[in-house]
Amino acid sequence: MNLIEQIHDRYIFNRRVRVLSGQLARLVPQNARLLDVGCGDGSLTHLLSQKRPDVQPHGIDVLVRDQTWIPVMPFDGQVIPYGDASFDVVMFVDVLHHTVDPMVLLREAMRVARQAIILKDHTCNGWLAGPTLRFMDQVGNQRYGVALPYNYWPQQKWCNAFEKLGLTIGAWNQRLGLYPPPLSWFFERSLHFVARLDLNQI
Repeated sequence: MNLIEQIHDRYIFNRRVRVLSGQLARLVPQNARLLDVGCGDGSLTHLLSQKRPDVQPHGIDVLVRDQTWIPVMPFDGQVIPYGDASFDVVMFVDVLHHTVDPMVLLREAMRVARQAIILKDHTCNGWLAGPTLRFMDQVGNQRYGVALPYNYWPQQKWCNAFEKLGLTIGAWNQRLGLYPPPLSWFFERSLHFVARLDLNQI
């Protein structure tokens, strides 16, 4: 582990999990059965469920770790291994930009979710957005063997995708506070967002 990775683990990762769990907990409906897609060791969703004891957390991941904080099942990265409307909420946290086509998993989430999709990802807008996001991805994920296609979308492309799928943006927040100053000046900006996408009930 190099120096930058050590700094990331010691000063950034724990803050990110703490802050994000609070942001996400506010978006989850009451008494929700929640599926975290690409959950890693499940630590983020475990902390979310501590803040929201009414939530029932489950996870799936391409690489299931030996020790996890929540129940985790393996999946192939494209097909969610649950039946239609199995969960109230499907959640993606910094997952879709690791796929070649985010629409594949968004459609799967729509199939499996009853109420909403909760999404944390990036918007590739602004000066040096692409290189900054690549750097963050490399520091946080490269050593774990996570696929890095660097598939970052600008905000308008996300909105177009949601409209095409018939998803309604119920909440959108780009002021997340993931990094302390002065790191926030470089790595926060408008590069991150959390959204709740509501399924249109027929």
